[in-house]
Amino acid sequence: MLQLQPPRFLPLPRCSIPGSRRRRARPPALAFRSQWKLPEVNADAVQDRVRSWLSRARGAVVDATKVAREKGIRKEEADVRKKQRKEEVEEQGLVFAVPEITVDRQVGGGWLSMDAVVSIEQFARLNGLTGRKVQRIFKALAHEHVHSDARSLVEYCCFRYLSRDNSDFHPNLREVAFQRLVFVTMLAWEDPYDEDNDPHSSLHNYSILGRFVGEDAFVRIAPAVAGVADVSTAHHLFRALVGTEKGLTLDLWTTYLGELIKVHHGRQTHKIGDNFLSDEQVLCIGSSKKRPVLKWEQNTAWPGHLTLTNKALYFEAIGLAGMKKPLRLDLTDHNSRVQKAKVGPFGSRLFDSAVSVSSGSVSNEWTLEFVDFGGEMRRDVWLAFINEIISVYKFIREYGPSDDDPTIHHVYGAHEGKKRAVSSATNSIARLQSLQFIRRLHEDPAKLVQFSYLSGAPFGDVVLQTLAVNFWGGSLIKNSKLANERLPQKHKHSENSSSGRSHVLDIDGSVYLGKWMTSPSWASSHSVSFWKGSSVKHGVILSKSLVVADKNLVEKAMVACKEKSKVVEKTHATIIAATVEGIPSNIDLFKVFDCHLVAWLIKQMVSSIKLLTVIAVVDMYICDCCLARIQILCLFSIRLHFYFAQI
Repeated sequence: MLQLQPPRFLPLPRCSIPGSRRRRARPPALAFRSQWKLPEVNADAVQDRVRSWLSRARGAVVDATKVAREKGIRKEEADVRKKQRKEEVEEQGLVFAVPEITVDRQVGGGWLSMDAVVSIEQFARLNGLTGRKVQRIFKALAHEHVHSDARSLVEYCCFRYLSRDNSDFHPNLREVAFQRLVFVTMLAWEDPYDEDNDPHSSLHNYSILGRFVGEDAFVRIAPAVAGVADVSTAHHLFRALVGTEKGLTLDLWTTYLGELIKVHHGRQTHKIGDNFLSDEQVLCIGSSKKRPVLKWEQNTAWPGHLTLTNKALYFEAIGLAGMKKPLRLDLTDHNSRVQKAKVGPFGSRLFDSAVSVSSGSVSNEWTLEFVDFGGEMRRDVWLAFINEIISVYKFIREYGPSDDDPTIHHVYGAHEGKKRAVSSATNSIARLQSLQFIRRLHEDPAKLVQFSYLSGAPFGDVVLQTLAVNFWGGSLIKNSKLANERLPQKHKHSENSSSGRSHVLDIDGSVYLGKWMTSPSWASSHSVSFWKGSSVKHGVILSKSLVVADKNLVEKAMVACKEKSKVVEKTHATIIAATVEGIPSNIDLFKVFDCHLVAWLIKQMVSSIKLLTVIAVVDMYICDCCLARIQILCLFSIRLHFYFAQI
C-alpha cells in the first residue's frame, strides 16, 4: 500500500526593513523537491481517511454535546429539587409554627377549611391573641348577619393586623413567612369552608404547593397590604401577572414580591447627586449599552442617561469628552404633557419607539427614543412612568387644597395628603417596574398606574374623589373654628356656612372640607348619587381603607367604574363591527344597550335623508348620564352622514 509522506517545506527567509511597519508573514511555500507524487496518490484512500477523520470529529462533538446536555439537565433537576426542598422546609416552618388549633372550626355555614384555620391562627398570634379569642371578639363586634361568616372572620383577623401599620410599603413583606401567610389568606378567602366538612383534618396533610389564587381573592386581599397593589388597578395587575395561566401560584407571588422589594431597596440606597434637587426621589434610571436612550434634536440623536424622579426628568447626554451637564424637565407644571411619537433620520418618522414630553412651552419639549429591538413595550412602560407623575400632580391641583390654604391645618393629617398621593403614584411605578423585570406584562402598562388610568376611565372622576377624601380627610382639630360646627351623619354632605359648600365624611368619620371641592366633577349627577349611597351597613370598620364584610369608598367607586368600563369596551367592539360591516345592516346594535325605541325611530327615518332630524330625535330619548350611549350615537351620526353622502 502506498504510504504518504508529509511534504517537506522550506522556510522562507525573514526580511525586516528598519523603520517600516512589520508585514504579516506569508504562508510557507511548497518546495520543488517534495516527495509527494500526485499520480501515485490513491484518491479513494484519501477520501476514506478524510471521511474517517470527519466521522470521528463529528462523533466527538456529538458526545461532548450529549455530555453537556445531560450535565445541564442534571443541574437543572438538582436546582428544581433544591428549590422544592427549600419550599417544603419553608412551608413546614410556616404551617407548623402554629402550636395548636384554638379556633372553633364549626361555624354557621359549615367547617372552616385548613387554609382559613392557618390564616386565622397565624394572624391572631401576630395580634397577640389566640384564634378562639379573636373569634369571640369578632362575634361581639360584627353584625348578626356576618358574625358567623367564615370569610368575614378571615378578613377580620388579617385586616386587624394590617391596620396597625401606616407605612407606604409594609415592612413585613421582606419576610418570606409573611409572604406565604398572605398567600394562604388569599386561598382562605377564596375557599373559607371545607368542602368535605371533615372536622378531623389536620395540618399533617396540608400543603399550598400547586395551589392557585383567583382574581377576586387577589383583588380583595392584596390591596390591603401596603405597597402590593392598588384597589383601582388590582384587576389589571392580576391579569398582568397571571396571563393565560389558571391563577396566581406561590412561586409567581413570591417572585413578584421579591422583585418589588428590590425596587424599593434600590430607591432607598440611591444617593441624590449634585445634579438633582435635594427633595426629589429617584424612581428609575434608563441607561443601557445595548438599549440606549436617545434624545432627538433637529434630526440628531444624542445618547445619554435618563433619570425619572418624583418631580422631573433628567437627561445627561454622552459627548466626545464625557458626560455633559444634565438637563431638567419639570413634570409638575400644569401644562406638562406626554404622548407617543415617531422619530427617524431627516424627519422620516420611521421608528415608533419614542415619546414627546413637554413642560410649559414648545421650546421646552423633549423627544426621547427608547431603543428596543424586541418591540414597543419599553417605550410604553416609560410612557406610563412619565404620565403617572404628570397625572398625580394634576390630581393634586384639582382635588387637593393648595399649600397656602390655612384650612389645611384645621384637619388632622391633611398637610400630609400631597405626600400620600405622590407616594401612591411612586408605588404604582414600582409595581410596573417589577412586572417589567420579571417579564410579566400581559396587560397594557397604562392600566397598571393608578392616576393615569383613572383620568381616562369611565366613572374615574368619582374614584379620584374617593382617593382625595382618603388622602386629605381627617378628624377636625378641636381648636379650629370648623370643629364647633355641627357635622351631619356619616357619608352625607353638610353645609358649611363659611364657604357655601358641603363637607364629605369618610367611613371612619374623617372630614374632607367643602372648601377643597373645587373640581367641577363634584357637581355631576353621578357624583351626587354615589355620595348619597356610600354608607357602610353591616361591615366592621377598622380604618378608612380596611372594612370587614363590606367595601371602603374606593372599592365602592371601583365597582361602578369596572361595570361602566365593560359597557364602554362592549360599545367600542360593537362600533368597530358596525364600521366594518356598515351601519344600515347593523342598526340593531342599539338593542344591546336597551335602546329599543331609538332603534325603532332610526329604522323608520333612515329612508329619509334628514340627518339632523334623526340626531335630534335620538338625543331626546337618551339620558345624558349614559356615557357609552352618547359616544355610540355620536359615532353613529358621523357614519350615517358619510353613508348618506355616498347615496
